[in-house]
Amino acid sequence: MRCFGYPFKQAYPEQDQMESTASPERTPSPTPNLNALLRTGRWRWGDTVFRVVVSGTAASIVLGVILLVITMFEAGLAALIAFGPSFVWSTVWNPVSQVFGVLPAVYGTIATSALALVLAVPVGIGAAIFLAELAPRWLSNPISFLIEMLAAIPSVIIGFWGLFVVVPLVRQVEAPLGRVLGVIPMFSGPAYGIGLLAAGVVLAIMILPILTAVARDVLRAVPTSQREAMLALGATRWETIARAVVPYARSGIVGATILALGRALGETLAVSMVIGNTFQVSPSLFAPATTLASLIATQFREADTALYLSALIAAGFVLFVITMLVNVVARILVWKLTVQSVEV
Repeated sequence: MRCFGYPFKQAYPEQDQMESTASPERTPSPTPNLNALLRTGRWRWGDTVFRVVVSGTAASIVLGVILLVITMFEAGLAALIAFGPSFVWSTVWNPVSQVFGVLPAVYGTIATSALALVLAVPVGIGAAIFLAELAPRWLSNPISFLIEMLAAIPSVIIGFWGLFVVVPLVRQVEAPLGRVLGVIPMFSGPAYGIGLLAAGVVLAIMILPILTAVARDVLRAVPTSQREAMLALGATRWETIARAVVPYARSGIVGATILALGRALGETLAVSMVIGNTFQVSPSLFAPATTLASLIATQFREADTALYLSALIAAGFVLFVITMLVNVVARILVWKLTVQSVEV
């Protein structure tokens, strides 16, 4: 800055020296309040307590699973040591001679669950597509409510209904199937009505509400832009659902299927009432069989020796391992499908 052509500092050197030597005034710092402390993170007692509580709840779940595995393994260790790996692939279950093997029960568990998925998955996904994409709201809401109510029905009621309604119907279906397709081992044998086919039908009815409800919610969660983009390209309603909506939601649909499979693997009472509880491995769907869950439920009260009880608990441990393997494979499959969807 210049004053009459000269620099200001040269015009007033004394004032400039006084300003440079004067001490600057310090503004008083404001008193910190509670909100400022919480925002700056100086006082986090609430956050710490909340973090400890939720971490404890998560750790309790993991601890419960670990204690469950340890308890079942220790209780079934006597049978696992006595019979070794043959406990899994042996077909003999004789409490009198104290010889135990669970292969027929493993076969029955896998066969009934697979049959239930074959019957329930097309119906469940089709119903979910109808409710999420095609049905009007006045029809979709009541049907969705009925499906969710069906999932809440106790298994013993479904077992009684299966025993008095499903089994006679299955017997009437098995007779003509045996006459026409009897040369195929899957459809050979007498038509008892009680057996793998009846158990698969009952399981399909039990897992259908879970599968339909979860798949419906997944389809409704698909962004509207996916549908609008497909329709803008000239696609029909069916092409939009088949090529845009369902592929976008396939990971969730697979997750719903695995959730239903987990329910089918562990179902006990309803299956025990219609499967026949016969300890055998038969390729025929008409033959009576048993599952791991029904084996434990029907013979646990009769376990009068330590080895017998240990064998039943070891059978439960085998069922737990099968369920865990199925869930691990399912998680890997869902992860791969999710990655593929993101890449596309």
